[in-house]
Amino acid sequence: MIETKDFVTESNPGVNPGKKSTAFCFYCPDASAVNCVLFETHDASEGNDHPMERDENGYWHLTIQQKLTGKWYGYRVSFKEGQHPTSPYQDKIFADPYSRHVTVKNNYRQEARTYIFEDSYDWEGIEHQFPEDPRDLIIYETHLKDMTAHHSSLARGTGFYQKFIAPDQVGGIQHLKKLGVNCVEFLPLQKFATIEPPYGLETKEGFHNTWNVYSANHWGYMTSFFFAPENYFASDYSNTYSGKTPAAIREFKNLVKALHKEKITVLMDVVYNHTSLFDLNPLTHLMPDVYLRRDDKGKFMNRSGTGNEFKSESPVCRKLIIDSLLYWIEEYKIDGFRFDLAALLDRYTWDAIKKAVHEKYPNAVLIAEPWGGYYSPHHFSDHDWASWNDRIRNSIKGSDPLHDRGFIFSDWQHETRRERLENVFKGTLNHGEGGLYQSSDHSVNYLESHDGYTLADFIRIGLNPEIYDQVIENPNEFAKLNDHQMRIAKLAALSLFTAQGITMIHAGQEFARTKVIAQSPHGDPDEGKIDHNSYQKDNQTNWLNYNHLRLNKELFDYYRSLIQIRKESPALRKCEPAEICFDYYGDPLLISFYISGNSTGDIYDYYVILNGNAYQQNDQHLPKGTWEQLADHKIATTQTINIISGKASVPAQSGILLRKLRH
Repeated sequence: MIETKDFVTESNPGVNPGKKSTAFCFYCPDASAVNCVLFETHDASEGNDHPMERDENGYWHLTIQQKLTGKWYGYRVSFKEGQHPTSPYQDKIFADPYSRHVTVKNNYRQEARTYIFEDSYDWEGIEHQFPEDPRDLIIYETHLKDMTAHHSSLARGTGFYQKFIAPDQVGGIQHLKKLGVNCVEFLPLQKFATIEPPYGLETKEGFHNTWNVYSANHWGYMTSFFFAPENYFASDYSNTYSGKTPAAIREFKNLVKALHKEKITVLMDVVYNHTSLFDLNPLTHLMPDVYLRRDDKGKFMNRSGTGNEFKSESPVCRKLIIDSLLYWIEEYKIDGFRFDLAALLDRYTWDAIKKAVHEKYPNAVLIAEPWGGYYSPHHFSDHDWASWNDRIRNSIKGSDPLHDRGFIFSDWQHETRRERLENVFKGTLNHGEGGLYQSSDHSVNYLESHDGYTLADFIRIGLNPEIYDQVIENPNEFAKLNDHQMRIAKLAALSLFTAQGITMIHAGQEFARTKVIAQSPHGDPDEGKIDHNSYQKDNQTNWLNYNHLRLNKELFDYYRSLIQIRKESPALRKCEPAEICFDYYGDPLLISFYISGNSTGDIYDYYVILNGNAYQQNDQHLPKGTWEQLADHKIATTQTINIISGKASVPAQSGILLRKLRH
């Protein structure tokens, strides 16, 4: 473990209301003067300026002998001439980087003000849902709004935090309960810039949006305030302002509490590798030399693709990250985090995060997206982190549906051979072919995420490459899988759910979600085509259509049963590597392996046969004994489909799962 140098922690950044006073603390070491400006309302044009005093560490302080809850504030910062590199922002008022809640104008600048509040939320004794072992998790990655925005969800109420947990609906929490997952991972919910500059226009700041006809950021990978919840999803949202009241705070906590009542672990996708670019963000535009990296030529680094890479190696930046993570765990009872492009954070910060979080919350979940600048799953494993495993994704489905298909297509992805494919079922362990991880509890196994094509669209294109750039005339008809697509989708699911490690699926994967670009007033030139990067589309491209669940209910039932089987079968997720034994029968596209449940306390042993061969059925000799069949190419169930021994027939591009009591 790398030793880390702690930053000075005596200062308590942000606003701190007392019984009869209110204290402010703001880090801005290069400023020549800072005024804290107080406002009576969120939209007041004028405020009262209060000069602040600087300490020797670059913090500015102010204490007002008055309780100011229910008011708003921001900072007006002055610099000596020539000191500030982004002069268009010098006269603006900026919200506090440590804002726990902000009110923003709904335009690309956001023009945020910090709201002063106190909260005495009643958690009703509901505690965290930290997993005892992360391999017990079945993660459902989703965008909060997408789960209830489509009319087919039947969600009622105002605001998407509230809609998500509403009773008597098809979508939201009711869908998670029906499916049976025990963990949800939300795409970013820290306050982000939801609006980008107007398309086709050059702004006075010099932004020229030539890439986004929607002028929107739906997914949220552009964080503005690391401590504040996204108020776009709250009940007090209006077209003019977001966050006029602290509704987002209470509604977000209601969301977490409702999920915890159902024993569902709650993870947040967090973005600390860069900050928002276009809005009046205090880190990006007020203190770029404090919070952003420059290269050896003095230009802002751009490995994140946004041109404002976060300088995590700076002690003050590292402190902000850790303060923020602990705040979400303690104030909102968040159970863990997935770190976007985590390889852009320096390795000292990896260790500092793990140390700070796990000293207080040993079972909090920390998952890295282990790239961004360089490829690093093995490095994260060396630092005892879990991370997304793209090798199981690529080996099983491929990396490109046109040119680089994988096992389920009766093909070999260009980096994959038989030994690597076997190793991914053991957890992609670093002592095996293509290994990445010291232990399977570091491997987050997935075939679909918010990035790229959905798994079902990957299958649709992989089987019919001509459609990848065609306009889909009837999206509902297109959504229904044909028999061949359905068989491959089930083979993919069975492959995923029999691999050691942590399992993740993406929203709608369980019913073959498609992302056909929806009609909109924005003039998208690709309207009607299949989308592989829908970050900017707050429309039916992204919203889950539960009518499609009914079209592919056979697949949904298959996933639901696999989820239940996995939860009841510890040997399928966390056995010792030596307890998995592979057979070899001459066909490299026939994968079969025996799993002993001895070390996990599982009362069963298991046998898995996966036939990736598209051209022939395989008749497989079974290990001796009598086996219960739990899954085949038609159904999966926690009960018994059939009792077999001796030999099993496995149709082309399908699989079976067997178990027997261990005597």
